[in-house]
This record gives sequence, structure tokens and C-alpha cells, in this order.
Amino acid sequence: MPWNALATVAGLAFMANGVLAQNSSSAAAIDAYIQPYVRSANFAGQVLVEKNSKIIFEKAYGFADREHHVANTNATQFHIASMSMQFTAAAILRLVDTGSIRLDEHIGDFIPDIEGADKITIRDLLTERSGLPDINALPGYNNVLQHHQTPASLVTMIERQPLLFEPGSKFLHEEHSAYNLLALIVEKKTGLPFAAAVKRLVFAPIHLTSSGIDDDFLPDSTRMAHGYEPEGEFELKPATSIHWSAKTGNASVYTTAADEARWVDALFKGHQISASSRAAVLDTSVRVGYGWFKSTNKRYGQTAYSMNGRAPGFASFVLYLPETQMTVVLLSNIYSSATTTIGYDIAALSLGLTYEPFCFREIGTGELKNSTGVFRFGSDFYQPNAMVALTVDGEGLFMHWPSGEASALIPVAKDHFVDRAYWEEVIIQHDSSGNPNALLYGEFRGRVVGGEE
Repeated sequence: MPWNALATVAGLAFMANGVLAQNSSSAAAIDAYIQPYVRSANFAGQVLVEKNSKIIFEKAYGFADREHHVANTNATQFHIASMSMQFTAAAILRLVDTGSIRLDEHIGDFIPDIEGADKITIRDLLTERSGLPDINALPGYNNVLQHHQTPASLVTMIERQPLLFEPGSKFLHEEHSAYNLLALIVEKKTGLPFAAAVKRLVFAPIHLTSSGIDDDFLPDSTRMAHGYEPEGEFELKPATSIHWSAKTGNASVYTTAADEARWVDALFKGHQISASSRAAVLDTSVRVGYGWFKSTNKRYGQTAYSMNGRAPGFASFVLYLPETQMTVVLLSNIYSSATTTIGYDIAALSLGLTYEPFCFREIGTGELKNSTGVFRFGSDFYQPNAMVALTVDGEGLFMHWPSGEASALIPVAKDHFVDRAYWEEVIIQHDSSGNPNALLYGEFRGRVVGGEE
């Protein structure tokens, strides 16, 4: 399932009727909304809401270290996955502002062995329109994560590989490789390791003292949350350990919610970068770029800047609404896409708009077995023409993908579930005899092709 499936969860509804926030600034209302996610082990971490530069909600939930019962606090540090791109982009823009590099400069001046280096610009990398093959999709990428890497070693892995499309012509998918290249360019222009360069260019000037780049050599990691991943419907297990240096440039930052909120203030309201560089970040004519999704959000009736991220054991989300001067930050040490849904709903709650509470329930295996079967989706599905099977395993319902992955489905109503892995709505439809005949997965519909005895 592709990364951009995460963007679809903003409108996910778990109940037929929304709840209208009566007191948009109520900390109690925000906390009550979050609790079901915490109880169901789909969120643990920090939540911060800021409006008009004033914090209206800040709280930590769950455990930083479940095995030793160490609680998360507002000082706990979290890996933020793809939200890291914001800081890589900022380091590049700081170099642009000093005249060290130009946005329309070709990368061949720095990294000549990349296919298309005479066509790809710095701007193409920042807006993820380079056409580079994605390192995360390469065979053996999981093995890459198990060894220390540098920007140079990561870039070497895609050298001389053909481009996927003409540079600058379109956005296809999240380009992790592009931000590996940007990290290497930062090193080449500053003469510093990437971690030291970003500290000097970005973190230090705005006093982000709880933030840094994890290059596998952190001197003190006692404040760092341990990462966990879902197991079954409501359990957790330790996430697979990785070398965060293998995600340098695209997912190697750690921070706190307070530091992230300070960064948003500095980027959008302060003088962290020049007016021309800020204009490039704010430009909504390019939907993706500089570590942000940018669009007019119908739910809020205004422009919205957002980003989410997932990496082994962690999930993150940030939203900035300039017209209402609101920032929402969620950092979690559970690998779950629920973080994005929570963030969007908290913003709606805080603005007095409708939102959908998460209500899960327990159901018996007899009812679950009436939801089993094999369903085929069309060519426009995340995995084209995929056949997925719903089976009962123990006391839970699981969705089996062609890749071999199995997603636990959390019951929220009769024939109504949420895919715990991707936080997508799942509805099972039945024929007049009560047998399953269709599976609705978000906006897609799969037809039954077989059943389970």
C-alpha cells in the first residue's frame, strides 16, 4: 500500500453522526477525544495544540519504555519519520539564502554520477519531482536499515539507475532518495557531517535544544522513546530496531512536540529563512514540497500545511492553519496511521467544527466469521487487481494482502471496522441471504470471489 494512502484518513468516519464541539478550546474535550486511541493502544506520545502563539493543550500519554514502565512526558524525544524532510529543506534554504547554492542549480555540479544529473535541479529534489528511483523500494532495503549509513553510501545505491520520469514533470510518490541527495549536498557545501550541519543551520538559531539528527552516535538517548508496533487488534510489540542513519535526510530527525511547534512558528511567522525562500515553502501551486503537503482544506475552509510520517516504531503529524493561526502536533511511539486522523480531528474540535470520535467494541467470533471471504479489487486499487482475504484468527478479523501482510481489523460497529495498520475504514456488505458480497475499503470496492468454510 503506498505512502499517500495516509492522506486519505483525514475524512475517515467511524460513526454516522458527528459531534459538534461546544467548547473549542476545552482541554477536557481534547483529552476525552484522545483517550479511546490510548486505551486501544493506537496512540502513545505527545499532543500539542497552539492557537495565536499560545498553547491551549499539551499532554503526554502512554509509555516511552513499556517494558520498564517509563512514562512519556512532554520532554520525551521522538523520531518523526518523514516530517524530518522539513528540516533538511530548511538547511538547504539557509544555504540558498547565503548564496551557497541556487534552487535551479543542477545536481550534476555536486553528484555527477546520478542518472539525469544534468537535468535534476535542487528545486526538483525539494518538491519531490526529480524522477529518481526510491531507495525505500529497492530490493534489500530492509538490510540497508540494519547497517550504519552515510548520505554518500545511500546515494551510491541509486547511482546510474534510470529515472522514472522526466525531472520536474510530475509528482509520483514520496521521494526518499531525493532527500538523501539533499543531505549529501548539505555536507558537501558545509564541510560538516549532516547532523552537525543541520544543528548549525537550523536547530541552534531557533533554540531547538531537544532536536537533532540520529546518526547512530547519540551521546545521550535516555530521553528517547522506544518504538512499538501493533500486534493483533489491541496489543503492541517492540518495533524492529533500525539504524536511523539509513534514513538520513528523509526520516532521521528526533524532536519533541514543543520544539516542533517552535519550528512551525519560526518557519511561518519568523525570520528563520528569507522572504523568497518562505514564499517557495508557502506556494500552494505545487501540492508537495519542502517537507509539506499544501492545499485548500474544505474541512477548515482555508489553506492548510501538513505533514505526517511513519517509520519503524513511530508516527508523527503536524498541521498549520495560517488563517486561524493554529498548530497541531502529534508525536507517537506507536507505528500507527491513527496519528493523522487524531490530528485533523483535534484541529476541528478546537475550531468548533464537527469531528468523529473513535468508538471500538468487542464482538464474538460468530459475528466475525460472517464477515470472512475473498474479495477482488479493481486496477485502481492500492495493489492493482488485488485479491484480499478476510479470515478469523483467534478472536480477531484479519485482512490478508497479496504481499503476505495481514492487517488486524478493529470492530467499530456491525460490519464496520478500521484497518489498524493503515487506519482506513472497512465495511462488509451482505446479500439478501446474509452472505458477504462486497468489501468497501475507503473509497474502493472489492467484490466477493470466494468464501471461508
